[in-house]
Amino acid sequence: MAAAPRILQVCAEIFPLLKTGGLADVAGALPGALVAEGADPRVLLPGFAPILAGLQDAQEVGWLPARGQVPAARLLTGLLPACGGVRAYVIDAPDLYQREGGPYADARQQPWGDNHLRFARLGWAAAELAAGVDPFWTPDVVHAHDWHAGLAPACMRALGVRAGALYTIHNLAYQGDFDAALFPSLGLPAVQFQPDGLEFWGRVNFMKAGLYYADRLSTVSPSYAREIQHPEQGMGLDGLLRARAEVLHGVLNGVDPAVWHPATDALIPARYDAARLAGKARCKAALQQQLGLTEDAAAPLFCVVSRLTEQKGLHLMLQALPALLERGAQFALLGSGDAWMEQAFRDLAAAHPRAAAVRIGYDEPFAHGLIAGADAIVVPSRFEPCGLTQLYGLAYGTLPVVRRVGGLADTVTDCALENLADGTATGIVFDAFDPAALDAALRRAQALHQRKADWKAVQRTAMARRHDWQPAARDYLHLYHLITDARR
Repeated sequence: MAAAPRILQVCAEIFPLLKTGGLADVAGALPGALVAEGADPRVLLPGFAPILAGLQDAQEVGWLPARGQVPAARLLTGLLPACGGVRAYVIDAPDLYQREGGPYADARQQPWGDNHLRFARLGWAAAELAAGVDPFWTPDVVHAHDWHAGLAPACMRALGVRAGALYTIHNLAYQGDFDAALFPSLGLPAVQFQPDGLEFWGRVNFMKAGLYYADRLSTVSPSYAREIQHPEQGMGLDGLLRARAEVLHGVLNGVDPAVWHPATDALIPARYDAARLAGKARCKAALQQQLGLTEDAAAPLFCVVSRLTEQKGLHLMLQALPALLERGAQFALLGSGDAWMEQAFRDLAAAHPRAAAVRIGYDEPFAHGLIAGADAIVVPSRFEPCGLTQLYGLAYGTLPVVRRVGGLADTVTDCALENLADGTATGIVFDAFDPAALDAALRRAQALHQRKADWKAVQRTAMARRHDWQPAARDYLHLYHLITDARR
């Protein structure tokens, strides 16, 4: 029997210990799904305070040497019980990671000035583990996630390790772009700063390093894998992605049913499932009461759980909301982002206190209650690599209203008449990225909500869809085998 492939997942955050977005959900759920498929996964993380606090039975593996201006650090290993008991390696470097503010930016949302060194340390640590710094466990494949881990394949190439590398793009818009003058500080060979390497329009680009040096590439939905090979969504890297199209794969993200399932969710007022939807009505009533909205079961309640940015299309939602509320709908939002947009949503809620409510920030328990209590969840993104909130909506019978792009297109089937007839509809899908198209989609959602039998049928179809992590884990395992087979 073949040995279980040893996979090192390299990422900057992990749910539930540290989360700024969907990357943390992936990092928290994928290792357990890989174990179920027969792999031996571990994770490598920076030593942010919440991660160190969650590490149990910690032992020192050894010291990671300085590289250029990337400081030396202590490498710890232990278990993360909150993350399914996965074994983790954590870089203990207080000067790099123990700070007030967020993992990537200070309290004023300004990126840390030494982010190039902080995440170069992560890339070098991955390469050093691949080179055998832990004599008891060496990965067969290093699976690096997003720009924070983008240097890992380049560092592995510099050390000449035998392990292979898979690099996953979670969002091509965030690339880890730095001034060229910083390249010598990274400790990489000078030959890597060229167009066939890290150089990108005269600057250092961490994501390009991952895209160029990894054996295989993936992103988080099949549609996004196609879209990023074209200029509109390629963010300047579409040429490289087209050149590597044969090793670029789209693997759709999943949802961890241990965290997101209305039949077992302890964070919602009433549990329910597709066969017993009465609990959802109780969740809606509790949400309306909590937010000070008119307690009206017949009023369709739309929600948004999102970063408040132009990419997410929330400026379109602001334009569509007055008419939506005028038609008798309600609206609730949880999110944070652009200051002007936060204020605009606050102003709208203040003007319609019985029909709209806004909570700025992120609150995981409230997110569960909001998605369980709402009738529909709106995701009108300009681009969307995968999207997770629409998957949560499907699981909770909260019908997604989405734009046909990226992972949204791959996961939601429009409630067109033919799809209602054959029982495949799961939400409302629109095409154009403009207020009129979103308004038309919201009107269709309201019309469907008035047809109670059809609405419930679509809810049940949505809730029956399988979006757990096992299909993705099988796809990733296939990619790992392709990498290791090619290196034999």
